[in-house]
Amino acid sequence: MNYFKSSINLLLVFWFLSIGEYSSRGQNLKDTKKHPQKSLHHQGAYRNLFLESGYSQAEIDKKVEKAYFELFEGPNHVYFEVGDSMAYVSDIKNHDARTEGLSYGMMIAVQFNKKEVFDRIWRFSKKYLQHQEGPGKGYFAWSINPKTMKKNSEGSASDGELYYITSLLFASNRWGNYTGIDYYAEARNILDEMWKKDGTGNICNLINTNAKQISFVPEGDGYKWTDPSYHLPAFYEIWAEYAKDGHEQFYRDCADTSRVFLHRACHPITGLNADYTEFSGKPHPTPWMPSAFRYDSWRVPMNIAMDYVWYGKDKFWQEDYAKRFQGFIRSKGIHSFEDQFNLDGSTPETILQAGGFKKLRHSLGLLATSTSTSIICKNEKSLDFINAIWDAKLEPYEDGYFDPYYDGLMYLFSLMHLSGKYQIITPQDNFQTRQ
Repeated sequence: MNYFKSSINLLLVFWFLSIGEYSSRGQNLKDTKKHPQKSLHHQGAYRNLFLESGYSQAEIDKKVEKAYFELFEGPNHVYFEVGDSMAYVSDIKNHDARTEGLSYGMMIAVQFNKKEVFDRIWRFSKKYLQHQEGPGKGYFAWSINPKTMKKNSEGSASDGELYYITSLLFASNRWGNYTGIDYYAEARNILDEMWKKDGTGNICNLINTNAKQISFVPEGDGYKWTDPSYHLPAFYEIWAEYAKDGHEQFYRDCADTSRVFLHRACHPITGLNADYTEFSGKPHPTPWMPSAFRYDSWRVPMNIAMDYVWYGKDKFWQEDYAKRFQGFIRSKGIHSFEDQFNLDGSTPETILQAGGFKKLRHSLGLLATSTSTSIICKNEKSLDFINAIWDAKLEPYEDGYFDPYYDGLMYLFSLMHLSGKYQIITPQDNFQTRQ
């Protein structure tokens, strides 16, 4: 991934602004904790913004089902079955299957109650990607060539494990643990192995235990910085509720730390964040990517929207963030905004390529995640985003570039959020779940 080099003066201005924002917004988070507001989940309801915007429930169901069909069953699907019992999700443009997409596929499957799809992806992940021995035991190689089943890397990307654990806990809650896979035991195995990592073999905890933040990768120097799009405070809350591994308070602390981290990582005016940052929120440029808002960053607004709906512990800042972020995106043209920016909203000198194309475009993926923050916005202004995503199509761009994997998954996740179909899955009374 490539990054833009901001001038020293711009970085200094951003840093001082961020510190000021962190100071005041950190206090806002404390105030919210003193006077908590109920999340939509704890009110027993999830907003259906499409319904509120005038679309019928039948139309909404059809829209969401069509998006699922396109990715998992249609002509341009990214889900591929292997034999009688396994399957993978492929980043087709990069010719691999990665823990990012595999774990996303599992989360989508459990949300849609697609047990066979979930089980197939898990079996593939466990057999071909999960390390069963050595210093990385319990973790996953982040990328594999699905044609040869040869790992492209032995190392792990921390966000994949984050999604695996949470989706397995949801599967345990939805289907129980006695229908072929003990989902709870599999989730606990990853967590228990995570807590055994002490740096031996250069492998560490997925979470930097000093910073209480998710690492970019749990090994080497990558343990010392982070990716803002990996920050999913809502997932830590799920672990605290359902993992029952004795680290409940640590996970809750990590959730609150992630919320404050996002205050610092997101620009005080535009709401944009860098793909990679220090634990302080300061941009972290790498040799392969100067700092800017790019593909990874697209996920941050949707992650914030999820936390707002599921737990609602930082509503004051999140509502302000959504207003700023959507305001910036709207200022660039709701039907024309591009997909890579410097944090101040200007165009980066270095454009990150994707699938052999190096071009700024009006990307479906960013439209999708930007629209998800409409769940947070309290005014009717967001209707332009909602109508835009409703009319959008997962299809090739004018220059031939087509990404049903990343654009497609962000699009489907957004439709799930906006229709109220992306929910915390609690234990069902008719299933026995392990305690």
